[in-house]
Amino acid sequence: MLDQIHRELQSLKDNHLFRTRKLLSGRLGSKLSLNQQEYLSFCSNDYLGLSQNQFIQDALIEGIHLSGNGMGASHLISGHHEFHEAFENAFSGALCFERALLFSSGYMANMGVISALAGKDDTIFSDKLNHASLNDAAILSRANHKRYRHNDMNHLEELIRASKSKVKIIVTDAVFSMDGDIADIPHLINLCEAYDAYLYIDDAHGFGVLGKEGKGTLQHFIDLERIQTPYSPRLIYMATLGKAAGIHGAVIATSNNLIEYFIQKSKQYIYTTAIPAFLAYGLKESLNQILKADDARVHVKELVSTFRNHMKLNKLSLGTSLTPIQPVIVGNEIDALSLNQWLMDAGVYVPAIRPPTVPKGTSRMRISFSALHSDLDVRKLVKNIIDFESHLDAH
Repeated sequence: MLDQIHRELQSLKDNHLFRTRKLLSGRLGSKLSLNQQEYLSFCSNDYLGLSQNQFIQDALIEGIHLSGNGMGASHLISGHHEFHEAFENAFSGALCFERALLFSSGYMANMGVISALAGKDDTIFSDKLNHASLNDAAILSRANHKRYRHNDMNHLEELIRASKSKVKIIVTDAVFSMDGDIADIPHLINLCEAYDAYLYIDDAHGFGVLGKEGKGTLQHFIDLERIQTPYSPRLIYMATLGKAAGIHGAVIATSNNLIEYFIQKSKQYIYTTAIPAFLAYGLKESLNQILKADDARVHVKELVSTFRNHMKLNKLSLGTSLTPIQPVIVGNEIDALSLNQWLMDAGVYVPAIRPPTVPKGTSRMRISFSALHSDLDVRKLVKNIIDFESHLDAH
C-alpha cells in the first residue's frame, strides 16, 4: 500500500496536480500573510468582509462568556443550546421558511440531508458541475444518480421524464463555485411541480451576496414570501456560514416536517458534537449584518463590473459570471501555475484551480472579490493578468 501511495503522489507531482498548504498568519482581509510574505488576496469567499466585522467579533466574545468554549455533546444528548435555537429561528424567519437546522459545515449538511432523504429505490438528478459534497452525498444515499449537462434544463427534463422512481430529488449548486454562474432556479422549481420532484439548493456562494437584503439566490429570482405557498414543501435550502456570513457552519431551511425528519434520521446531525454555542450567538449577529449590508453588496458588484470592463484578453478567457466569483480560464495546468507564480511575484495571490476540481483543459485562476477590496486593488490585478498574457504571446 505504501508503495502505491508513493507512486500516486509522484504522479500528481509529475502532472502538475500536487497541492500544498500555504501557512497563513495574522488576520484575514484584502491582504494575507502567506508563508511570512504579504499578498493582495483574491482567494477568499469572505464576500462581504464580515470575517473582520467588529459587531460580529463583539457578539462572539460575549457569546463565549455566556456559554463557554464548546458543547461537549451532540444536539440530541445535551448540546442543543438556546443560542442554536435562536439562530435557527432567526434564519428561517428571515428567509420565510417554516424552520431551520444548524450543521457543523456545508459538507456535513449536504451529506446528512441528502443521504437521509434518498434511498436505493429513489433517483437524484445532479448538475454536472455540482460541488463534490453533493456528489458524495448522492453516492452515500445509494440512490440512482443521474447527472445532467450543466444548466441544461432540456436534458434534465428528459432524465426526469424517463424516471420510474417515486422519490425524485433535483440537487444543484445555486452559484457554481468554480464558474460563478447561477442555476436556473425558476425552471427547476417548475420541473419539480410538473414531475412531483423535490429541489435541494446549495446556496453556499449566493447567500449574503444575491437577492434583496442578501437573502440568497431564491430571493434573486423569487419574492421569498411566495415560497411559503406553492413551493415550500418541495424546497430544501442550504446556506454555508463560513463564506459571506464570515464565521463557520451551515444551515438547512425547509418545512417543519422535513426538519423534524432530519433531526431523527440524519446521521451527520445526530452523531456529531454540536458547534459551540458562541458561534451560533455570533451567527445571529452575522445575519443581522447581512440583512443591512446593501452598501457592501453594491460595492462588490461595482468591483466585478470594473474587473470585467477592463479585462481585455486574447489567449486567456473570462467566464460569464456576474457574481463575485470570476474565473480566468487558462487551459493547461502548467500555464495556470505559471500565472499563479507571476501574480505572487507581483504581490498578488489568486489560487490556480486544476483537475480534478475542474475538467481537464480548463485550469483557471479563481478570483474572488470581497467588499474589503478597493478599485485600485482590482486595477492592480487586471494589469498583472494582462501583462502575463503579453508575456505568453512573446514566448
